Amino acid sequence: MIEEQLSQLVVPETAGDPTSEQKWVRSSLRQLSRRLKEVSHPASPPTVRRLLNKQGYSLKVNQKQREAGSDHPDRDQQFKHIEAQKERFQAAGWPIISVDTKKKELIGDFKQAGQAWCQQAEVVNVHDFPSAALGRAVPYGVYELTTNRGSVYVGTSADTPAFAVDAIVRWWQQQGQAASPDRDQVLILADAGGSNGCRPRAWKQQLQERLSDQFGLTVTVCHYPTGCSKWNPIEHRLFSSISLNWVGKPLRTFETVLGYIQGTTTTTGLQVQAFLHDGVYEKGQTVSDAEMERLNLEHHPVCPKWNYTIRPRLGISPDT
Repeated sequence: MIEEQLSQLVVPETAGDPTSEQKWVRSSLRQLSRRLKEVSHPASPPTVRRLLNKQGYSLKVNQKQREAGSDHPDRDQQFKHIEAQKERFQAAGWPIISVDTKKKELIGDFKQAGQAWCQQAEVVNVHDFPSAALGRAVPYGVYELTTNRGSVYVGTSADTPAFAVDAIVRWWQQQGQAASPDRDQVLILADAGGSNGCRPRAWKQQLQERLSDQFGLTVTVCHYPTGCSKWNPIEHRLFSSISLNWVGKPLRTFETVLGYIQGTTTTTGLQVQAFLHDGVYEKGQTVSDAEMERLNLEHHPVCPKWNYTIRPRLGISPDT
């Protein structure tokens, strides 16, 4: 069926707005038309447009949301490498997760953008002063691509590499390990920047010590190219639905945040769990050259700065 074939073509290259249901693809209508013809499903560009609109895609969004760094010479090569890694892990039955930190939220009587159906408008503060907040929620998400499940760990401290890895460790202990007790590999898809970016040394060092060494896991990490964070599946498959679930509703307590996250569902069967993570994390942690040399880290030959594998170090017993 042509709709199913088109879906198979566009899903791997789909991007989306983490605050709405808008999504778009990298390929043009003409490119998709040509690729459909190559698989014996000829369709004109106008027909492809109608089919994409039916599936919720918008070309207008694609034009308005041009990503910085889209002209990077390795951009397309990286997308192809990510798809190849996903196919390899799916074929082997190994877990694939997409991770990122969602927009941080002030907790208290603050205005939440958007409109919500109600009999009377919520009364909130005139100004969004951080000093008047009960705290700041830092939601770190782990989205499982093959099971369409999300786990969100709501931090109350700084968004650091240690916090990001601790959230992934909790996911592995609570979800990943139970679902894949005999699996010793995991693929992590992440943005190029932020606490789980390709540059922070502490991110790699924490993955080595807290995830790979502790559980005997071989961890493969693929980062989306700079400026292409909206192609990270967690953005449009998890974060957008959470944003829509609390649109126009003040987040007065951390319990309220957890409730809205756990109450997030979609027509495709998304299931979400939420947990409070109240550890204290300090910014500015450094990792020396000597510590980096001790990591069992191997960069891939394809776009090495964005792709690497971390294996358990010999002599360190996995704590399972």
